[in-house]
Amino acid sequence: MVDLDPEKLRDVPGWKGAPIHICMGADYRGLTFCCKPGYSLTHAFICKRDKILTEIGLTPEEFIQIKVEFSNENNWDSEVVCFGSLSYCCMRRNGCPRRDLALVERYPNKSLEEIMKIYFNKKKELSKRILECITSVDGKKKIEPFLDLF
Repeated sequence: MVDLDPEKLRDVPGWKGAPIHICMGADYRGLTFCCKPGYSLTHAFICKRDKILTEIGLTPEEFIQIKVEFSNENNWDSEVVCFGSLSYCCMRRNGCPRRDLALVERYPNKSLEEIMKIYFNKKKELSKRILECITSVDGKKKIEPFLDLF
């Protein structure tokens, strides 16, 4: 059992107890909301993605491949969003104009509530997949308690 800080969790449609962003101190599951490695970010000074990837033994290339495959499987490629895929989109509480536009395009005839439930449920699936791809012994030990949270 892992002890989670309730201040670092959110109840969002489709994912109760979702982690906040890694840069804000989330647990490993928060990698699902991280940007694509290799790009300059506005908030690069607080970004912990690369540090966390190293900590759990996942290369940036492996991280990208997981997100690309997930995006392809779920029709999440989009020219509208940053990095060309919804798999790199974040959690932003009040929404992201680009993300939300891309989601409306992907899921027409659904309410925004239904769309956000789909989005966060899929981000949860992606989070689990990222953690399940950890192969190093040390990395597995670190992420193992979080797999019980899915």
